[in-house]
Amino acid sequence: MRKFLFSPGVWSAVFGGVGVARTAKNGPRDWRLILQVVVWGATVVLAVDAVRQRSLESEDY
Repeated sequence: MRKFLFSPGVWSAVFGGVGVARTAKNGPRDWRLILQVVVWGATVVLAVDAVRQRSLESEDY
């Protein structure tokens, strides 16, 4: 768990959701908001997966 907490990629992906949350709160609710949420979720998943893969690679050695 610590590897995820100290990863700058995961932090930036999570804090990228702040803009999406502001848009959801103040902006129009249409297909673009859904697309933003989906893209933000994919970004978080990719960041977590990158940390996981880096961890698995370091265990191989």
